[in-house]
Amino acid sequence: MIEEIRAKLLAEVEALNHELHVVLPDTLKKAIELGDLRENADYQAAIERQGIIAARLEHLRSRLHKLADVDLSKVPSDRVGLGSRVTVLDLDTQTEEKYEVVIPDAVDVEEGHISVSSPLGQALLDNQVDDVVTVALPFGTRRLRILQIFTLHDEAPESGDHHGVA
Repeated sequence: MIEEIRAKLLAEVEALNHELHVVLPDTLKKAIELGDLRENADYQAAIERQGIIAARLEHLRSRLHKLADVDLSKVPSDRVGLGSRVTVLDLDTQTEEKYEVVIPDAVDVEEGHISVSSPLGQALLDNQVDDVVTVALPFGTRRLRILQIFTLHDEAPESGDHHGVA
């Protein structure tokens, strides 16, 4: 999971660097050739885009640095932690849902990937099979029984086929 996220972030860094060092300089050069820069929308847009890219690159580099600091040996093997795939039973609706607890950069609710820092992620953390957790969400409170856990230390099933709303 960590390597997949790192690869995704590095790909975005590469694309943004290309835009910053190849595409935008060309756009700026063409805009400058047109003359009066005060009223040149292409020039102003390119300058704004440079600032946005620089900020995003700083954020991505920070995330990559923090990702490198993740110590997988400290992820629990017997309870929900980062990277865990969890099957829960909603005690009110009697429906099963599957989630994977991920870092914020890997959230994909449609795939069942929930942030470790989300209310649901926080509620699930450090709990074991058969524990009941209560989650306060904007649309109400949910009670979930943990039915199954696969941690990063287990041979876990594919992360697809997750459903439910975080």
